[in-house]
Amino acid sequence: MPQARYKPLVDRLADDIRSGRLPPGTRLPPHRQLAAREGLALVTATRVYAELEAMGLVSGEQGRGTFVKEAALYAGQGIDLHSAAADMVDLSFNYPSLPSQTELLRGALRQLATSGDLEALLRYQPHAGRMHDRAMVAQHLLRRGLSVAAEQVLLVDGAQHGLATTLMALLQPGDVVAVDALTYPGFRLVAQTLHLELAPIPAAGAGTDLDAFEKLCRQRNVRAIYAMPTINNPLGWVMDLPRRQALVAIARQHGVLIIEDGAYAFLAENPPPPLAMLAPECTVYISGFSKNVAAGLRVGCIAAPQPWVVKMERVIRATIWNTPGVMTALVSNWIDDGTVARLEGEKRQDARARQRLAAEVLGPLARVGDPGSYFVWLPLADELRADRVAMALEREQVSVSTAEPFATSAHVPHAIRLALGSVAPDALRQALTKVRQAIELHTDC
Repeated sequence: MPQARYKPLVDRLADDIRSGRLPPGTRLPPHRQLAAREGLALVTATRVYAELEAMGLVSGEQGRGTFVKEAALYAGQGIDLHSAAADMVDLSFNYPSLPSQTELLRGALRQLATSGDLEALLRYQPHAGRMHDRAMVAQHLLRRGLSVAAEQVLLVDGAQHGLATTLMALLQPGDVVAVDALTYPGFRLVAQTLHLELAPIPAAGAGTDLDAFEKLCRQRNVRAIYAMPTINNPLGWVMDLPRRQALVAIARQHGVLIIEDGAYAFLAENPPPPLAMLAPECTVYISGFSKNVAAGLRVGCIAAPQPWVVKMERVIRATIWNTPGVMTALVSNWIDDGTVARLEGEKRQDARARQRLAAEVLGPLARVGDPGSYFVWLPLADELRADRVAMALEREQVSVSTAEPFATSAHVPHAIRLALGSVAPDALRQALTKVRQAIELHTDC
């Protein structure tokens, strides 16, 4: 099969970028100018830039043009948990841990070893989990303001698996899902894998722009909306009760399924009720024990309307069969004896202390976030490129996330997200100092 005419141009530009002949930050010619220079149709020139963007070499910015990216950044810059160098300070991924957790695990394993049903934990479990464990998780969710029966709770292999289970059970390829213009990259990944169409909605203050959501529902057959009303990732907002009620009213009017992600909800102090409590008949609530307890547990939960439980059980059977019995027993025991509640309280205090540290060190830099969250969003000035700042910080052994993995719209803002929960406070202070210095240095360039 003959090679398309534009392919050699893609290869030539890619080689120029990788070799440094076109350095990071270079603005490439506008589409029309490239087409005229190379004797191509305008649609073909557009395809050239689209292929370079798919290769991760350039980024197209609405109203500004197409720019060469920092090619040495980690793939995804925040969506992948990469294997960073031992001396790299990781501000791109949150896995908050407290010093006492290791000893807690030792004690829990000893207790489990002497329990009467240890042998049973080595066998296959019911697909949605043992009823005892589901009841414990229902009790845990009640502390978050969500009242559900044990029969409505399904145990999954972490919140990410809960998202995948929900989408596989309730949606079809091609379905339209409303989503914040900046949202959790893990949801983007599973939605794209399942060939769902994501329809971005802009933010309006501390929450989703509900006028834009309602307009979208009138124009498109929106099947679901993915929402993080309590500690949004990456912007950290906590939606107030009137906005939650308005979102629920729109969803009900248009028959839209609500997928509520509560992974970080434990960090909020006295938040309004979950969407699943306001609209229990059309909301699936998903959470886990990675952030509030430990990432290595890989135990999550879904709370769903009873009619959907069988569909979700079928997906669990098709993907993991059941959550590992030993891990779910650990979580169940820790809920029962109050360990989870204690860890959540300690991590709320820890997150607030880290936010105060960030405010102190970052000083005058513009910041977006909740005082109780484990991340900070730093919008950058128009002339400042996020990939250049991220690359400069990587050379200083600090890893951060750009906005790219969070963006669901064509417009990707220049911003940096800092995960505050994965390093010791002293190391965090030093890393945040480097962040401020890098931004100030590049702003002056």
